[in-house]
Amino acid sequence: MAKKPVKITEVVLRDAHQSLLATRMTMDEMRPILPEMDKVGYFSVECWGGATFDSCIRFLDEDPWERLRTIRKLMPGTKLQMLFRGQNMLGYRHYADDAVEYFVAKSVANGIDILRIFDALNDPRNLETAIKAAKKEKAHVQACISYTLSPVHTNDYFVGYAKQLEAMGADSICIKDMAGLLKPMTCYELVKALKENISIPVDIHSHYTSGLASMAIFKGIEAGADIVDTAMSPLALGTSHMPTESLVAALQGTDYDTGLDLAQLNIVREHFAKLREKYIANGQINPKVLGVDANTLLYQVPGGMLSNMIKQLKDAGKEDQLDEVLKEIPRVRKDSGYPPLVTPTSQIVGTQAVFNVILGERYKMVTKEFKGLVHGDYGKTPAPIDPEFSSMILKGEAPITCRPADLLEPEVEKMKAEAAKYAIQEEDVLTYAMFPQVAPKFFEKRNARMQGVDALHADYTAKSHPV
Repeated sequence: MAKKPVKITEVVLRDAHQSLLATRMTMDEMRPILPEMDKVGYFSVECWGGATFDSCIRFLDEDPWERLRTIRKLMPGTKLQMLFRGQNMLGYRHYADDAVEYFVAKSVANGIDILRIFDALNDPRNLETAIKAAKKEKAHVQACISYTLSPVHTNDYFVGYAKQLEAMGADSICIKDMAGLLKPMTCYELVKALKENISIPVDIHSHYTSGLASMAIFKGIEAGADIVDTAMSPLALGTSHMPTESLVAALQGTDYDTGLDLAQLNIVREHFAKLREKYIANGQINPKVLGVDANTLLYQVPGGMLSNMIKQLKDAGKEDQLDEVLKEIPRVRKDSGYPPLVTPTSQIVGTQAVFNVILGERYKMVTKEFKGLVHGDYGKTPAPIDPEFSSMILKGEAPITCRPADLLEPEVEKMKAEAAKYAIQEEDVLTYAMFPQVAPKFFEKRNARMQGVDALHADYTAKSHPV
């Protein structure tokens, strides 16, 4: 066969630390190694989006936009990639089209080359605005298949969705396997079917949670996958990803040889190895997230969703009912049209399953978010919801059938007015729009800190250059 080098997307600066240590890696911890990472020759480095934005302002007291600009400056030769939740942007609700367009424009202007755009329900209507905006900014659009298992989620379903995304302007397709459900032969067959039906590159993104990722990825490569997501080994495995160096070594001398230098990767590895030791010593990495959890294959529950449910049960004094909740999840999922379990649908389905079990009666109490899911507020579910069930949950109210964002008024000007007293850069409006409760506290601390620096500088200048 003809040589087909595999390209690598490195996720150590985003998804790896989001998976293993709740997105707590700081800019100071990243900065020293970025010039060495820039020499590796990755297809791209995922460094922004997902939960990084929230974590920066909520826990790390960092400006996420400044983080992006710093990475861009120190990695001039590498494509920078972000994860973008379609109409949800990086927040937890749908935003108006003007906000999505503004966010995409600012992300590209500050250094993003590739936007990986996904929707929790695989509703293409929720990706329309983000894809159009990214194309307008001449960025690479990597549109996602949120991978899951159910009676409706067949290879034909995924191929049909990928063809839609290609027609909408996607430059590549990502199989986003957030729960580690891809099995080796399933991955082979899915990638083969995609390559036979679309003409754009295919990326495999699979978490190691179930222990299957390396085998699935290798079979996917054999089937023709163009790009693979990996993480530097100190922050790989467990709920993270396949190790970068392992895949590079496995493919050396084959037709799929990545061409990456293991010696250069070792320089990068040594930096993250020291960080890993620090994270384990200070308890930031919980040993539980480093192992294999085969329960994922039984219940399709991503690690973050499982830990959230355990906390809910513990708070209710019902920890002994975890097995019942895990059995209830597939039933709730079926009732609600088989949504893939990824943010925010994983939390919505999981929380409803917890209530169904601890209250001893199914749907005795229904969360606002679950009602929203049934109502169509998050988009069209993969399978139709039974009208009788819908009527029971919505108490007779008719669900919406339009694109949810069609019901939203433009909001950028309103957000600009609300954020005016805090904003020192245009991007602050977007930070405020997504996190209106958290952002003001962050802005106040940041602005006070910057005023202090300015005052010191002015004092130094006056003393150094007296009039």
